[in-house]
Amino acid sequence: MGVVLSILKGYMVVLMVLLIAYTFRHYIFSFNRLLSRQKMYYQDIMTSEPKRISILIPMYNEELVLHNCLDSLLECDYDQDYMEIIPINDNSSDRTKELLDKYAAEYDFIKPLHRNSPNRGKPAGLNDAMELATGEIILVFDADYRPAKDILRQLTVAFEDPHVGAVMGRVIPYNTGKNLLTRLLNIERSGGYQVDQQARYNLNLVPQYGGTVGGFRKDVMLELGGFNTDVLAEDTELTLRLFTNGYRVIYANSAECYEESPETYTVRAKQIRRWARGHNQVLFRYFFKTLRNPSMNFLEKIDAMMLLLIYTMPLLLLIGKIDSIILFFAGSMNLFSAWWVILFLGVYSSFGNFAPFFQIGTALLLDGLWGEILLLPMLIFNFYFYMWHISMGVIDAIVDAFTKRTVKWAKTQRFLDEKKDEPTLETDKSTKENSNKGGRS
Repeated sequence: MGVVLSILKGYMVVLMVLLIAYTFRHYIFSFNRLLSRQKMYYQDIMTSEPKRISILIPMYNEELVLHNCLDSLLECDYDQDYMEIIPINDNSSDRTKELLDKYAAEYDFIKPLHRNSPNRGKPAGLNDAMELATGEIILVFDADYRPAKDILRQLTVAFEDPHVGAVMGRVIPYNTGKNLLTRLLNIERSGGYQVDQQARYNLNLVPQYGGTVGGFRKDVMLELGGFNTDVLAEDTELTLRLFTNGYRVIYANSAECYEESPETYTVRAKQIRRWARGHNQVLFRYFFKTLRNPSMNFLEKIDAMMLLLIYTMPLLLLIGKIDSIILFFAGSMNLFSAWWVILFLGVYSSFGNFAPFFQIGTALLLDGLWGEILLLPMLIFNFYFYMWHISMGVIDAIVDAFTKRTVKWAKTQRFLDEKKDEPTLETDKSTKENSNKGGRS
């Protein structure tokens, strides 16, 4: 029994160290955004000729949203002589193919890829599309996203730096007013991009390529073997693969793109469980590889470790709560002297627990979303909701590792108002004739 209690006590000590580390991380990032000099992006670089780009859009049953994404791309200010759009229709059973073929008939640079391969999923689809792509730069957008007018130029200019392997833009939800959940997801996104990603870029750490609203060099990606089809979090895997091979990922805070957030907790639960599962698959593959990697400096390795563990912490916290209950009833909570325990709990309750809320509050301040600060206390409910479903995702990843079972991609449900925004097959050509760039009004 004494050995078991010693193990439980040791676990609590390790958990406390991790919690303190993440607390410092939240505060360092927040104060960096509030008080430090900000690192400039590449948007002011003038180029004589645009780079040839290929825009890949993975799709599966996207008839409700694909027109918003394509129409937004058609209205972008990038020279269409230097771009192609490749929508990837991955075995859709709705009108996705029909709608894409309609666009392709009107725009010769829209080149749908209709996949009927049994090897389904986003990574496999992207690999197939890269074989057809003619651009030196590959940009990726999910089908429910609405790119801003200048985003193609904003993302592409980063590749004037030969050390940049990938670039990531900022994601902003557009359906924030639907309900409380969408409002909470909006402020979470704000904290994740306005503070977390930008601070990592400022500090030359490890900004994360997010799988959409970003891009990468085609030749580098092919050199590294393309996307790994065995993991769900192909974006996190690519981030670590680039850094461990000597390339950098750049964050462009001004390159904004608008997404549809989940509008029900059922859909959100499935989404974060999938994220946690995929993220921890990458953790198992890259943890020691990153620690031993000579291409990354000490701070980059620390940040990469904390990035890899971010979707493991909820399960560790859940285990810690069970651990503390066992130690309490066993009368073995005396990890340190009573005064040290009181001091630690007092300091952590005052500063540590508040750290993630402080980071989100900082983001809301920078974004001018003063009214949304009142929602911060509501995040505690999301915290426990995430703790459970992310923990289930971690367990899924552990089972995957031991059983070698095949991982299948699960599409996030769309919530677009069908009556308001559903596309039609009858296209109003007159609106296109008014623009030599082929944009829709």
